[in-house]
Amino acid sequence: MRTKNRVCFSANEIITALTPFRILMPIAHFYTSKHFFMKGVRKMETKKTGFEVGAQQRESWFSITMVWAGAMICVSCLMVGGLLGSSLTLGQCALSILIGYSIIAAYMSLIGMQGSDLGLPTAVMAGSSLGEKGAQYIISLLLAIACIGWFGVQSAVCGLSFSAMVDSIFGFHIPEWFSIIFWGAIMLLTACYGFKGLKILNIIAVPLLVIVCLYGLVLAVTQSEGLSVLAAYEPATNMGLVFGINFTIATFALGGVISGDYCRFARTRGDVIKSSVLGVIPAGFIIMMIGAILTIVTGQYDISLLFVSFGSVVLGLLGILALISGTWTTNVTNAYTGGISLSVLLGFDESKRRIATGIAGSVGIIVALIGSLGAAGFYTMFQNFLSLLCALIPPLAGTMIADYWIIGKGKKENFRIKPGFYIPGLIAFLLGVLAACITGGTFATYLPGLVATLPFLYIPFFVGPINGIIVSLIAYAFLGKGSAQMAVETAMKKELT
Repeated sequence: MRTKNRVCFSANEIITALTPFRILMPIAHFYTSKHFFMKGVRKMETKKTGFEVGAQQRESWFSITMVWAGAMICVSCLMVGGLLGSSLTLGQCALSILIGYSIIAAYMSLIGMQGSDLGLPTAVMAGSSLGEKGAQYIISLLLAIACIGWFGVQSAVCGLSFSAMVDSIFGFHIPEWFSIIFWGAIMLLTACYGFKGLKILNIIAVPLLVIVCLYGLVLAVTQSEGLSVLAAYEPATNMGLVFGINFTIATFALGGVISGDYCRFARTRGDVIKSSVLGVIPAGFIIMMIGAILTIVTGQYDISLLFVSFGSVVLGLLGILALISGTWTTNVTNAYTGGISLSVLLGFDESKRRIATGIAGSVGIIVALIGSLGAAGFYTMFQNFLSLLCALIPPLAGTMIADYWIIGKGKKENFRIKPGFYIPGLIAFLLGVLAACITGGTFATYLPGLVATLPFLYIPFFVGPINGIIVSLIAYAFLGKGSAQMAVETAMKKELT
């Protein structure tokens, strides 16, 4: 069992903790000097990125809400819900889910409101906190690899499961490779169509998915005396509330960071908040609690497999519907964001996003096929790699929030994409990554030998991604505030005169 973490610190401890930042101050001062910024001021002011969303392209908050809800309703959330159900009481499950998704909704709203103000996706907006080249060659690369990789994994899971379920229900074998290519291509085409494609899909699929999942839950509970099982349930080992919050946030930590990709279509800041809160929290709560209850009652979190297990053709078809719809609504976001990130990486603009999305999705399908054709341990190793990448990305949110909301005071006119690599932002980002990996157990999971040698690389504390966001935010506010803002403002005044 974990001991209570000490959260009170003395003044001397706080000063000691800030010492590294004081050491880094001369470096930050150099790179935020007037000389450093003068070079690209006019370019920053006038250059268009090619990703701006105009007023005529804006969508209702309900449309964006449906996209977020569709992203939440997936097998991975059911799986995490099942994990929480086997490790916590139902009350703890509910509370940890609500707290976890509320935290995500908070920071994704801040990123999303910036996206709405500017009409820009996350990979482009990152140019203000990390520099244009930092956003292009670091963040876009990480996002592209992560999203393309997860698109491939999800396509493989969908294709393999579909083939197995059709065989089980109808005795008809569909080649696994064909199933992967077919469903991967369908999902890819939807993503290529853009936000309107995502909107139409989710407006139709989300209500249907909720009804099907709730129906499966009712069947499972009523057919197995589930109410009495639930009433008497106590986990064999209670892992505690922090455990539940940690795993809840892990399901959508990356989604919160890329909210700019979708909220750039929002009409107002209020629409961003409504879509983030109503799209993430209710859908996430419902699907994860379903996973928890199913695991407690039946030992099976996957609603599609549960339908098949009842032995009815009709229920089996409902299982296939749940599988396809749940994967489809989630996987299109992987392809869409993967396409945007690849566009930024390759120097494309919005006009070539469909081409980049097509490339991204095709690579993802190839990855899915490689894993399905017998590469031993490929999926496990690849998913571990993708999980590692996802642990590195959330601290970006801290730098972006500090840049736009603290230094920029939340004003659109203060936003500038800085030329090159912005060193203070990169330092803050790396400090956040380090904090996330140390406190979240990333090093302990993926580099156990290194942690055995250097035990300070594993200090479990609250939630790794959130710790990373907080550290990067504080570091950026400290390193980037003052001289950088003054330099840009001074340069802009001279340009105007």
